[in-house]
Amino acid sequence: MEEKGNPLAQVRQYEEVSEVVDAKEIQQNLQNSYLNGYVPSTPEEKAFHRTLNRRLDLFLMGFCALIYIFNGLDRSNLGNAQTGGLTKDLGLESSVINEAASLFYATYIPFAPVSTIIGKKVGQARWLGIIGILWGVTTIATAFVKTRPQLLVVRILLGLFETGLYPTVMSYLSVFYPRYDVAFRIAMFYSCYAIATAFGGLIAYGCFHINGALFSWQYLFIIEGACSVLIALVTPFWLPRDVGSAWFLTEEQREFGVRRMRIDSAANVSQANKITKRDLIEGILDWKMYFLLLPNICQGVTALGLTTFFPIVVQALGYTGATANLMTVPPYVAGCIVGLTVSYASDHYRRRLYGLLGALVVSIAGLSLTVGLPLDDYKGRYGGLVLLVAGSFIGSPLQVSWLSGNTPEPGMRVVVLGINGWGNFSGLIGSQIFLAKYGPSYRTPLLITLGLAAAGFVLFAANAVVLQMVNRHRAKIVTRMTPEEIAEENASDKRYGDKKVTFVYGW
Repeated sequence: MEEKGNPLAQVRQYEEVSEVVDAKEIQQNLQNSYLNGYVPSTPEEKAFHRTLNRRLDLFLMGFCALIYIFNGLDRSNLGNAQTGGLTKDLGLESSVINEAASLFYATYIPFAPVSTIIGKKVGQARWLGIIGILWGVTTIATAFVKTRPQLLVVRILLGLFETGLYPTVMSYLSVFYPRYDVAFRIAMFYSCYAIATAFGGLIAYGCFHINGALFSWQYLFIIEGACSVLIALVTPFWLPRDVGSAWFLTEEQREFGVRRMRIDSAANVSQANKITKRDLIEGILDWKMYFLLLPNICQGVTALGLTTFFPIVVQALGYTGATANLMTVPPYVAGCIVGLTVSYASDHYRRRLYGLLGALVVSIAGLSLTVGLPLDDYKGRYGGLVLLVAGSFIGSPLQVSWLSGNTPEPGMRVVVLGINGWGNFSGLIGSQIFLAKYGPSYRTPLLITLGLAAAGFVLFAANAVVLQMVNRHRAKIVTRMTPEEIAEENASDKRYGDKKVTFVYGW
């Protein structure tokens, strides 16, 4: 391959040029509010870049998606099982479903950062395999509970074992994909939760027609848990540690992948598998993380908060148990399609805010229809639920991409994304508001969800305003700096990662 048309040679040249700081270019970047990062320049490099991404999508994203689909099934199957007679067959009060969901999230939320950091220490692929086996076995055990305490204990354990999955995978993907390619991949991953919920409805529909020695809902837990265990056994052998050790890439692709990530990140790739004391301190004190976490919790109630109880809400529209699960499929298919489309546009235009606000507008419109229409208007209220779910699966991937792209240090990013896992507090809110006493209309919990979605809209917009103000302030500082001072700022460790005045926040 000739040097002129060799994308690997071009990315090497890009790397060398990037080490020579151009003050005007940085000033322009700051004024335009674009992140620094890797963007392929020549047609040859773009083609090689796309080829590498497609291969990562096939072997890496495809397997991570498979893990998350069955994780989503294990998490959301309690609502499906309830429509199949779980509490009736065990002689329990229906309120135990809300109690079990609350305990799941109460366990899930605080341990998310701890599990994510452990995963980074022991190896993320290995950790995903370990926790996958544990939550799969716990799901199988749910099929054999007999009493209320037993049901609550298995849900607590499920929350403990599942807590590190989402933030661990988010951090893991950020090692392989540049920041302007990662939002679509995170959306692909997160959309698998929508697929899982839709697929869960189909599995539940099938299980509820099994005539065997067990209750129909028992087959649901056994089948889904066994699949999780089988996938987890393969995980450590399939997923590579980083792009430089990916068994499914050629040597040239691995070298290209390592170099583009070095360009994309402010940190050296060799440090990507380490978490320092400074990473922990800077991550815990990171103001932008907390500023984004609050609206993430607000908008998350439209997805995580409603997922467990969605089959029950649909059942309240007048559908029977098995059919109620079947009717949950179309909304989640719509959510998957909309989520992928908006996230792709977000990467292409390098903006996170517009997709987030648009998604919340769709969810708010759906909630307004569901709440405002008469109780006997089943078709209209169901259409509102479709809109609600269609907009609910965009928020989390865009929020994570926004936060990840604004955290260039790999070690600090692990800590930040782990703490960002507290966004699952939205699931705890949902378990406290979607109570049986509000059925069949569920007007009160849906109104609360509507208010939270509106608050999320305002807070996400406020985030963008603040980041633009910071960028303008930094632009003024950089304008007064010499190229030598800019180079010193980039090389110095006085200010860490995004704290450097030459770093541009994306919004």
